[in-house]
Amino acid sequence: MLRFDSVIVAGGRSSRLGGTPKAGLRRGAESLLEITVRAVNEAGCAVVVGPDDLAVPPATLRTREDPPFSGPAAAIAAGLDHLARQPSRAAWTAVLACDMPDVAAAVQSLADAAANLPSDTQGLIATAPDGHRENLAVMIRTEPLTTVFSEYPSRDRSVRSFWKHLRLIEVAVPAGSTQDVDTWEDVTRFDLH
Repeated sequence: MLRFDSVIVAGGRSSRLGGTPKAGLRRGAESLLEITVRAVNEAGCAVVVGPDDLAVPPATLRTREDPPFSGPAAAIAAGLDHLARQPSRAAWTAVLACDMPDVAAAVQSLADAAANLPSDTQGLIATAPDGHRENLAVMIRTEPLTTVFSEYPSRDRSVRSFWKHLRLIEVAVPAGSTQDVDTWEDVTRFDLH
């Protein structure tokens, strides 16, 4: 199995859900955050970037972007900084949003593809069957990922503006595995509560 660390972005405002934190929505007994952590926890070290009051699974690191709500790129930068202080970093890092209930299938597709990549490929981005690229479902070599985030300011910047500096290959992932929760209709569709 490919070893990789993970940055899980979980600190947005959830404005279309009236401020209800998406990370805490539940499918059965698990929160969306717990589902995401479970998808990556055997592969390496995981850090959740989100508010201090967010319930985080045991043995999961946590941090917060500074200032709070300064965007997902700032959250990724904070997560990478936190992982850099851990002993024994993995050669690969996954970056995931916390609001994709079926993300485990996408993670598996990315990890399988990464295990067989030539050394000059910097990373992978999950692509749905309809061609949609999911900017918060990627697997990138740790060295170029940390380099690009050290070279550019991340506050209030788009994640896409960072990915354009990296050579990312599209990886087809199973249908639905990168669909996220943005609205109350999505909550109903995914049978969340």
